[in-house]
Amino acid sequence: MLESIMLIVFFALIGASLGSFLQVVAQRSISGTPWWGKARSVCPECGHTLSWKDLVPVFSWLLLKGRCRYCDFPIPLRHFGAEAAGAAIGGLLAWRWGLSLPLLYSMAASFGLFLNALTDLEEGYVFDIFPLSMGIIGLVFRLFSGWTAVFEGILGAAAGFAVIACIILLSRGGMGWGDATLAAGAGMILGWKFSVLTLYLGFMTGGIFSLALLAARRLRRKDSIPLVPFFAVGGMLTLLFGSWILALFSSSPGHPWQ
Repeated sequence: MLESIMLIVFFALIGASLGSFLQVVAQRSISGTPWWGKARSVCPECGHTLSWKDLVPVFSWLLLKGRCRYCDFPIPLRHFGAEAAGAAIGGLLAWRWGLSLPLLYSMAASFGLFLNALTDLEEGYVFDIFPLSMGIIGLVFRLFSGWTAVFEGILGAAAGFAVIACIILLSRGGMGWGDATLAAGAGMILGWKFSVLTLYLGFMTGGIFSLALLAARRLRRKDSIPLVPFFAVGGMLTLLFGSWILALFSSSPGHPWQ
């Protein structure tokens, strides 16, 4: 019991760090500035280079009460939100899968979707390099497990791309091709059954959310909303409960989720 709690806490901390890092990656990718190498984090208002005390995920934002230590400028809430969401993702996946191969796959899939959700939320855009990276990671993972696992990944990529491509063609541009490449990249990691379930649950959660906004008159029928965040939610629901959902239909989720 204690070991399980420690594992969950450990991966929650890893998740918070990844959430913080991916928020930086998303912002700098959108602004066209490099996020790799020796680039340091600075306050956007006063330009002061931030120290490690300012960059501890979740805790720094809380201890500083959401303000810069040097100029008292409000730190955008999205930074804390990304770190808290990352902590929740890491902790929940560790709770579901324990220290196992599925945990490795699920971390890659969930945080890959999370990064693309961040860029879609802030810019309404999916950078092709990120879905491509997910596809490469999924292929590398599956190569270590044999050609059957690779074939399942290829089917997942094809299924994800085909579903979104059909929607794009039928809606005449109602969705972007970046969504299709993301579905393909995620599908390579998830396999075809989890890929289809992720899209289904993503569309369902997106539809429920949209109906709620319409009912509250916060959204008009012709307004568009970013879809990738809902795909990320669908992916998390699939990774947490997908095996149990498929078991209701006497179906196995495939490698590595058995």
